[in-house]
Amino acid sequence: MTHLVAEPGLVAEAEQTEAQPRGRGYASYVTLKVLGAIGSLFFMLVVNFLLFRVLPGDPARTLGRGRLTSQAQVDAFNKTYGLNEPLPQQFLTFLKNIVHGDLGISLQYRLPVSQLIMDRMWPTILLVGTSTILSTVIGVYLGIKGAWNRGGMFDKISTSSSLTLYSMPEWWLGLLLIAGLGVGFWFVPGIFPTGGLHSPDVDPNSLHGVLDTMWHLVLPVTTLTLAYLAEYSLIMRSSLLDELGEDYLQTARAKGLRDVRVRNHHAVRNALLPTTTLIAINIGFVVSGAITVETVFSIPGLGLLSTDAIGVPDFWVLQGTFLVASAGVILANLVANLIYGWLDPRVRT
Repeated sequence: MTHLVAEPGLVAEAEQTEAQPRGRGYASYVTLKVLGAIGSLFFMLVVNFLLFRVLPGDPARTLGRGRLTSQAQVDAFNKTYGLNEPLPQQFLTFLKNIVHGDLGISLQYRLPVSQLIMDRMWPTILLVGTSTILSTVIGVYLGIKGAWNRGGMFDKISTSSSLTLYSMPEWWLGLLLIAGLGVGFWFVPGIFPTGGLHSPDVDPNSLHGVLDTMWHLVLPVTTLTLAYLAEYSLIMRSSLLDELGEDYLQTARAKGLRDVRVRNHHAVRNALLPTTTLIAINIGFVVSGAITVETVFSIPGLGLLSTDAIGVPDFWVLQGTFLVASAGVILANLVANLIYGWLDPRVRT
């Protein structure tokens, strides 16, 4: 019988040929996801532009809420904010201003909207970022431990607690924490501040001010963390339970690997893939939850800025905050899709 032996050079060339499509596959996957994100961003800009301009009636009178009584005031308002131009021209002007970072002038504060957003962005980033990290770490840990000890006491308590927290609105949970840990009840005194980002007599740029800010953020961060760790815990538990029945785990155990190594290096790594996508998708919900939490705790972030703008109404502030929040969600989803495609090559097809 004749045995065919491949030459080393041909083997190396074949391996290189197989590796190239994989690289091109991920590159095309990245390109498609980036183009999809750009398309989503453009669609969001169109919606953002038309959101208040398609309302029936005169936009100037709608935005002025009856304060513009004479026609001269209406004409001056339209000329100042470009509302007397055709919609296509207004949209081109809107895109041009977005590129230059010009989001208009606030009707309430008489300041550039971009300046207001930059001033209010960091409290929201601090609140949302901290709660997202804590809820992810704690929720994933609870899901892993509950699934690995399925049916045990810890699994029953964590699952029932997660379901209870998952059903609570953020603002309701925040009010409960304020009543229990801020105001106090019965003989238990209030421990944490009930509102604000820092005390009025403290310099926020000093070390004492940083510690004071952290103390003020305990209740709002705890509110968002408890509200969203439940979902991460339930999804991680479900994903890990699906992985526990796979054959490769039995093979890993047959090789003599310890249960801890089988869990951490095999089962958990595959079960993390759905959770990775969920984290990015949930950023939009966390931002919307931050609006109510910032309102309940009077935190001067983008959420409270949006709430105040609705009451005026301050159209350009609403337009700017919607733009920033939507762009952040689109960017987070893009990053999650790229990470998911890198971790699991099957999604590239």
